[in-house]
Amino acid sequence: MRSVIALLLSLCFAGLAHAATLTIDTGHGARPWTTAQLLARPDARDIRVPGDVSYHAERTYRAVPMKALLDGVPPDAHLQFTALDGFAAEIPAALILDGQGAQAWLAVEPDGARWPPLGDGKPSAGPFYLVWLNPSKGHVGPEQWPYQVASVKVLQDPAQRFPAMRPDATLPPGAAPVRGFAVFQRNCITCHTLNGQGDAKLGPDLNIPHNPTEYLREDMLRTLVRNPQNLRRWPQAKMPGFDAKVLSDRDLDDLVAYLKHMAGRKITP
Repeated sequence: MRSVIALLLSLCFAGLAHAATLTIDTGHGARPWTTAQLLARPDARDIRVPGDVSYHAERTYRAVPMKALLDGVPPDAHLQFTALDGFAAEIPAALILDGQGAQAWLAVEPDGARWPPLGDGKPSAGPFYLVWLNPSKGHVGPEQWPYQVASVKVLQDPAQRFPAMRPDATLPPGAAPVRGFAVFQRNCITCHTLNGQGDAKLGPDLNIPHNPTEYLREDMLRTLVRNPQNLRRWPQAKMPGFDAKVLSDRDLDDLVAYLKHMAGRKITP
């Protein structure tokens, strides 16, 4: 009898261990959503994602429209999706509320039916994963597909939260470093801090102690951004490549201009 009870308890604890909760704070108090609650929503349905960024293959998920979970969030708000490992994706609310054809979905990993591992020893993308349909229509980058999401918060945009990242305020709005700052926020801020500011925990700071434009030739820097493995290789490499479909040549020009500009604006934390 004791062995039967022990088995039942172990199964119960295993189920609890896998139970997951996503916390969404839209500025009016945090709302927890369990896996079961999300899957029971009437707007949950199966979606087919042809070009899944994390699995590099077509995938089918049970998912909920992300904008349906953001009731009361205005289009000019800013969202931070934080993953279990500390990865923080910064996404304008407008991209989710009206992506000009791009559709954001929260894929939900069912209890007892885990998704495949991501490879290289990584666990699955669950329990919650932001995926996109028609991402090219909204110019959605690979850093805007956060997986293992634990929380979603409405915050000030990075320019307000991290003033040491901002280019010189006297620059005209259309200046290359200003445009490059927007590119940085869209593609780099999830992994890199700058001048010691930011929520990223995965990559090095891009200005302190040295800006990459100070120790890499410009062609080498561009190679690093386009395909890091073409510049240096090691088994634990985590930086993704940004091809021209994700980062246009003009975007890359602007990003380099921003980094060069910030090399002259070091602020030691």
